Amino acid sequence: MPALSLSRRQALVVAGALALVLVVAGKLLAGTGSAHPAKAFPLPAAAVPPAPPPRLVIDVAGAVRRPGLYRLPQGSRIADAVARAGGATAKAALDNVNLAAPLADGEQVVVPLRVPGGAAVAAGPGGGGGPAAGPVSLSTATAEQLDALPGIGPVTAQKIIDYRTQHGAFQSVDELDAISGIGPAKLDQLKGLVVP
Repeated sequence: MPALSLSRRQALVVAGALALVLVVAGKLLAGTGSAHPAKAFPLPAAAVPPAPPPRLVIDVAGAVRRPGLYRLPQGSRIADAVARAGGATAKAALDNVNLAAPLADGEQVVVPLRVPGGAAVAAGPGGGGGPAAGPVSLSTATAEQLDALPGIGPVTAQKIIDYRTQHGAFQSVDELDAISGIGPAKLDQLKGLVVP
């Protein structure tokens, strides 16, 4: 193999060219790293704490010690809401409340009162569709109790509850006329079966 002889000047030019190539290559490699940051590795599922389940907001009214709005965990029952409101009063007709029923967010739980003499304000669920043991209180009745009234279905029962939530306790049975779906004929049919 023939010996390669380079002049000093040629050797400096080749060394400078190599240095320039190395500098440019280094900048390109360094620039690639900053233009494309390293991918972040996701944390393992065990390291990320699970979000707490949403809480239910329940309105507890009627014959309880501390009526009001309460936050309860998912899966709570009516009994939990009544307990959170300080429990039922001595005048409560708990026989007319399904304490085992599950709660939904935004629901109103109304614990009805007993009328003097110990009779319940209204017949509870499973009353066989017969007349109530006493008149139904429009201000405290549950949706189920209102639904059991003649000519009142679940939609109208909810409208009655929404009306009393918005306007407060009923002062007169005639206020039912302000609820869509209840006309004069239905109002006459309900008189004697309901009280404010």
